[in-house]
Amino acid sequence: MKIAIFTNNYLPNPYGVSTSVEGFRQSLLNMGHTVYIFAPEWGDNTDDEENIFRYPSVKAPTKIDFSIVIPYSKKIDKIIKSLDIDIIHAQHPNLLGSVANKWSIKKEVPLIFTWHSLYDRYAHYTPIIPEKISGHWAMKEAIGFANDCDNVIVPTNSIIDVLKKTGIEHKRISVVPSGVEEKLFALPDGKKIRQKYKIADDKIVLGTVSRLAEEKNVLFLAEAVAEVLEKNKNTIFICGGEGDLSDEMKEIFQNKKVDSQVIFTGKIEREDVKNYLDAFDIFVYASTSETQGTIVTENMYTGKPIVAVNKNGVGDLIENNINGLSTKENKKDFIKAVQELIDDKDKRLKIGTTAKKIAQEKYTTTACTENLLSVYEKVIENYKLK
Repeated sequence: MKIAIFTNNYLPNPYGVSTSVEGFRQSLLNMGHTVYIFAPEWGDNTDDEENIFRYPSVKAPTKIDFSIVIPYSKKIDKIIKSLDIDIIHAQHPNLLGSVANKWSIKKEVPLIFTWHSLYDRYAHYTPIIPEKISGHWAMKEAIGFANDCDNVIVPTNSIIDVLKKTGIEHKRISVVPSGVEEKLFALPDGKKIRQKYKIADDKIVLGTVSRLAEEKNVLFLAEAVAEVLEKNKNTIFICGGEGDLSDEMKEIFQNKKVDSQVIFTGKIEREDVKNYLDAFDIFVYASTSETQGTIVTENMYTGKPIVAVNKNGVGDLIENNINGLSTKENKKDFIKAVQELIDDKDKRLKIGTTAKKIAQEKYTTTACTENLLSVYEKVIENYKLK
């Protein structure tokens, strides 16, 4: 099968959509398929592998390192025109999503769209326009795009209900989670991270890896963790990632006088994520905007328990008291759950072991790509019957 993927985010951008696309790309290639990637340029980055095509981009005026794609290229238009393509897969409803739509019409091939985000939660990235207006516009655009596609993919079941409430009329919605790259996450080395930061073996390490931004609910997380640290002097918090709320998070820890127990790592390279996850005793996560949260399944794969807010996609992944603890978006409940795992080592280990087993069975790139391929095949078959 020959698959064209259009994405506004791609490596070396380290966030969820990029890792999802790359995981599927590698797995599809391993299964003998041809994959064409169309994505933004990223600084001075060059691609060593073939069939990755870069549109021009500009650096986003945000504290997060991010490129905004310019969805026009005569050179790439000529390339696409020459390609034999069976199906086009858009990862976003705008920018390169519009290009994907245009070429699906010209090539007379089906168009699939993965609904990765709750787009109204990202309205704060357009500071010139009031959030309420930009959020409404973003959702309206996404709904219109989705309804025009031949199939809409969501990573978890709960997002189907969310989309239907927003006005999605699509009858063909498929659930395909993003998988964990088995090779990339093999043999994690948490000791390496503990040694780097001189963390003693007897310390309990809470940790997160996230974009430190509003949509990830990191201020709630910081406030809850600060109270946990205040009561547990033998506990350390490693905060992995970067974003525009890092200073506000640091201030929360300083005000509680627990900043000596907190480590802000800054950007973590993709290949090192597994080592950080392995260094944690408990993964903590408070995002309420996820359709899945790839970092959650990656953490499961490393065999560590999670405490997370039970909302949207994350809530689908966590079976309470089995592969993690899920709570309401309530600081008291969240703190109680974290404290429970700090106090009970046996429970931590049991939940972590179960989480790893579930991830190995359900959330590897191999398992998820087989699911994706079955969707592709059905969509192509139905398209030919039009």
